[in-house]
Amino acid sequence: MTTDALAGDRRAGELLAALAKPEGRADPYPLYDRLRALGPAVVTPGGSLVVTGYRECSALLRDHRLRKAPERMLAAAGYPQWRDRPSLRLMFTSIVALDPPAHTRLRRLITAAFTARRVQGLRPAVERIAAQACEQVAGENDFVACFAFPMPVTVIGELLGIPAADRPMFQDLVRDWTAVLEILTPLAVDRADAAASAISGYLAGLAAHRRVHPAGDLLSALAAAAGAGDKLTQDELVTMAALLLAAGFETTTGLLANGLAALLAHPGQTRRLRTDPALAAPAVRNCCGMTHPCTLPPAAPRRAWMSPG
Repeated sequence: MTTDALAGDRRAGELLAALAKPEGRADPYPLYDRLRALGPAVVTPGGSLVVTGYRECSALLRDHRLRKAPERMLAAAGYPQWRDRPSLRLMFTSIVALDPPAHTRLRRLITAAFTARRVQGLRPAVERIAAQACEQVAGENDFVACFAFPMPVTVIGELLGIPAADRPMFQDLVRDWTAVLEILTPLAVDRADAAASAISGYLAGLAAHRRVHPAGDLLSALAAAAGAGDKLTQDELVTMAALLLAAGFETTTGLLANGLAALLAHPGQTRRLRTDPALAAPAVRNCCGMTHPCTLPPAAPRRAWMSPG
């Protein structure tokens, strides 16, 4: 390997480390620019393949020869027996870490319950929740604390059928649990284990109740989901409900906060949106593409989960 290639390796490793720091997470874009300047693909000293070119990323994500291998990343991080840790087991046995045919089976069962009609039926509840949340941000308030954080967890709670009085506790629990996607220190994993155990225990109890006393919520539908003689096991049901709970509000919180910041930074676009409400849908799509909440996770990037098949 040439001296230039080795230098590129070191620079890529240094940039990934910088992305894991608070200042890097606060403003990752200059670091992304520097990563792209190294080329569309570069291997770090730790062996990670960092791909930044759009066409290269698109090709990799569509290449079925690649397989997710979270166990390699977790073993390298010091958790060879990761299935013994509640937080790691709950996260890395979920559908996001699976390949076909296991992924295909779960997706089929979930799709049967998570229909467009069910989501559309939530519109009145979402509108009511949004109106109530807007009332909390009147005057000078912390938008994230008053709106961007509580609203998504309330909506997901409504979707799953979690009683309103129980929803607030999941804000801290989910944040502690999903920290394992970014930090795998012993303290962080211990805290995540406690949170994952609390989430699993609660959802298991609620799912058991819904199997006997079904309601019109998604958890009841998942509990009854069956196809071709197959159905979700109890562990699969709890894992999927936990994943929906986590993925459904953490990303939305980021999108809401980043979207507001983008509008404040572009007052001309904000005036256009206020004048023409029909621009709301394209504005949301543009904000999603421009300020996406999912940046590069330093501890468990997708590339570290994948290996040639």
